[in-house]
Amino acid sequence: MSLHVESAGSGKPLLLIHGWGMHGGVWTDVAQKLATDFRVHSVDLPGFGASAPLRQTNLDAVVQALSQQFSEPLNVCGWSLGGQFALHWAKGEPEKVRRLVLVTSTPCFAGREDWLFGMAIEVLAKFAAELEQNHAATLRRFIALQLRGSENERELLGLLRERLFSRGEPDMGALRGGLEILRDADLRATLPEITQPTLLIAGERDRLTPPEASYYLAQTMPSARVVEVAGAAHAPFLSHPDIFVEQVKSFLNE
Repeated sequence: MSLHVESAGSGKPLLLIHGWGMHGGVWTDVAQKLATDFRVHSVDLPGFGASAPLRQTNLDAVVQALSQQFSEPLNVCGWSLGGQFALHWAKGEPEKVRRLVLVTSTPCFAGREDWLFGMAIEVLAKFAAELEQNHAATLRRFIALQLRGSENERELLGLLRERLFSRGEPDMGALRGGLEILRDADLRATLPEITQPTLLIAGERDRLTPPEASYYLAQTMPSARVVEVAGAAHAPFLSHPDIFVEQVKSFLNE
């Protein structure tokens, strides 16, 4: 299948992968700034934005679609759920993923007895149930949760709500599949095998994937380091774009 991709700039290729419920347009502002140094590709994941859905949405299927779309080795930046796709891809095709930038990401989104930095399974189950009743309201509530506590929270909430459906309605199968990945995926065992240089950008006030998840990644992956953005919640590339762009440029130009 062919994914919708918007590209700008020249230089080393950099792929931006969005999180659950959104599309590549969420990166618009920082993509323009990054395009001064890199060839930036903002992708709509299957079933979101202008990309057609897959028959089944799971880690393997989405990563396969990404791999087929992008044939050359590239740097990959993933936000939230997009970070899990990036990690899975880096493990499976290390020759294709050069460097990783993981933004408020986690190896395990859902809480478990041996994982205290995840969302309660009951909360995820409630999201899934509400999604079936009113997907638009559920997505808006999820956006609000992402930004809660962030600097400029009200302004950012308006921006994300404006962009949410700017490329049309997301596919329900893709939404369901994404929530199932968030509920079931646990990539902790694979982390020592992901050897690419990795920059972890955490939000100090993030209530979905707390900074502790990023520090766990840094301690477990062979070549990773954390930048914690003060005053940011789950979307530091929106709340603190200048810091985000500076850190990404510096890391990818090493």
